[in-house]
Amino acid sequence: MPGVVEGYLFAAQSAVTLLAQPAVAEQWEAPSALAEMTVGALAAHLAGQVLSVRDVLVDRRLASSDHPVALLEHYTRSAWVEAGLDDEANLTIREGAASRAAAGHRQLLESVQEALDDVARLLAEEVEPRVVRMPWWGWSLTFEDFLVTRMMEITVHSDDLAVSLGQEPPELPVSVLEPVLSLPLGVSVLRHGQAAVVRALSRAERAHGSIAAF
Repeated sequence: MPGVVEGYLFAAQSAVTLLAQPAVAEQWEAPSALAEMTVGALAAHLAGQVLSVRDVLVDRRLASSDHPVALLEHYTRSAWVEAGLDDEANLTIREGAASRAAAGHRQLLESVQEALDDVARLLAEEVEPRVVRMPWWGWSLTFEDFLVTRMMEITVHSDDLAVSLGQEPPELPVSVLEPVLSLPLGVSVLRHGQAAVVRALSRAERAHGSIAAF
C-alpha cells in the first residue's frame, strides 16, 4: 500500500494546486468542458476526490466487513460508466457537484486544503487494512483499490478542469499514471474486446471506432 498512498497524496496535492489557480475563481460560473457543468461544479467534483478519502478515514460507518470486489468489477457494476448524460446516475453526480459549488471558490478551497492536511496525517498513521463501502454502492472495495479509483478521478477531472481554463493539466508521475491508466484500459477491453483495444493502440490502419472506457 505505501506506493498507492504516496501516489494518491501526490495526485491529491496536484488537484489542490490546480483548484487554487485564480482562473478557477474567475471562471467559476462559466461553462466547463463537461456538458451541463460549470467550472465551479467541476472544481467541486474534483475536490470531492479528496473530501471522500477523509470521510473514509474518519467515518467508521464507511468501513465494511464484506468481501471486497475486484477493481474492474467495481466499474462493471457502476451505473455511471455506461449511463447517458441525463440518466439518474449522472444527474446525481452533477447535482451533488453543483450543490457543493454553491458555497463559492474560497470556501471550497479552504475545505479541500483542510481535508488534504487531515488525509496526509491520517494516512501516515494508517496501519490497519480496511474495506470500504460508500453509501451509494451495493458492494465493497479494499481501501487500496478505493485510493486508486480516487487517483483515476483526480487524473481525469484535473484534465477536464485544466481544459476548461485553457491550461495544460498537471504532470503526474508514473506512480500515479501506472495504476490509473490500467483502469480505463481494463474497462475498455471489457466493453470493446481485446482485438479492438490492441488494434487501436498499435495498428491504426486496423482500428475502427472509439475504445473509450467511459
